[in-house]
Amino acid sequence: MQFDLERIGVHESVEQVFPPAELRDELADCPATVDVVGDDEIAACDAVITLEHREAFLEVDWVHSIQAGVDRFPLEAFDEHDVVLTNSTGIHDRSVGETVAGYLLAFARRLHTHVAAQQECRGGRPAWDEAFTLPGTTACVVGTGTLGGGVAEVLGALGVRITGVRRSADSLPGFEEMYATEDVLDAVADAEFVIVTLPLTDETNHLIAADVFDAMDEDAYFVNVGRGQVVDEPALVDALESGAIAGAALDVFEDEPLPKESPLWTMDEVIVTPHCAAFTEDYFHDIGELVRENVGRLESGDAFHNRVV
Repeated sequence: MQFDLERIGVHESVEQVFPPAELRDELADCPATVDVVGDDEIAACDAVITLEHREAFLEVDWVHSIQAGVDRFPLEAFDEHDVVLTNSTGIHDRSVGETVAGYLLAFARRLHTHVAAQQECRGGRPAWDEAFTLPGTTACVVGTGTLGGGVAEVLGALGVRITGVRRSADSLPGFEEMYATEDVLDAVADAEFVIVTLPLTDETNHLIAADVFDAMDEDAYFVNVGRGQVVDEPALVDALESGAIAGAALDVFEDEPLPKESPLWTMDEVIVTPHCAAFTEDYFHDIGELVRENVGRLESGDAFHNRVV
């Protein structure tokens, strides 16, 4: 696809992740003019870099999502209007992997309970058999794409045995054992940690439901850094309240931000983070590299990298 690229807009919605001006300055060497734009300036752009969707994007030539997930964009409408959509797959592996490692280390070393006690000026030590170490434990990673691969790499370096769940049971580097999606109940049964890194699709919507939590060991922990709607959240709450699983670390939720009335906020063995597992001070640099590469591909007539539509 060819079009004239004269103006790139950095949509103000990226402010939720990093200052838009940082990305504008990062792209100052582009052959096109790069400006920070609000909703009323979208129509004057040929391309827009964004976090959120706006209907006005259907009138531009190219939209780049600063996230890997594209479930917020109307893909069919983009296709009908000949709008190119690219995403940021491939840049979050290490940051998400380290976040997940942080969750697991917190549970293993009881760090979350010490932080909670500090807020109330409470002393006291955990029971002698509460804390454990990660080597020898098993983490089942449900979703073995970029995020899952990053999680496997970081946890593997900590001595964790990594198994995976994907559409097929074909093996992948970094995973000691692989299960097909239809065998997810078998996959999670013997894992100390079940980690979801899946995007939201028709196939993954509520894939993780009561049957998965029932199949998990009562001493196992659940982690979600994919999409909130992949998990049946009421079923997760039930599993936590009943003691069917030991705890959870959650970066994503069915409704975001997580409603104040959610019981997840006050559960002792639940870590809540605000959809920021991929955040890093280099985020805008990484986005800039992706956009700059695709600007070059547009000029040379090559296919867009990370093209979704």
